[in-house]
Amino acid sequence: MDEPAEVRVGRGQRLAEAVKEDLELFAVSDLEERIEILQAEIARCEAQIGRKRAGRAAADALFSPPPS
Repeated sequence: MDEPAEVRVGRGQRLAEAVKEDLELFAVSDLEERIEILQAEIARCEAQIGRKRAGRAAADALFSPPPS
């Protein structure tokens, strides 16, 4: 018998599902842990934005015509 194909999760789908969860069901310690995880993810996103901006600035400097 064939094994079922794995379902591919769309980009950002898990995050979209997480923000819809009923927070009333969580204990205070669970909510505090959730906040820590989200803050770490925000820092990771901000770091990636910085790397992308730096890469873009380097490419712009390399490929932009010299000022006249």
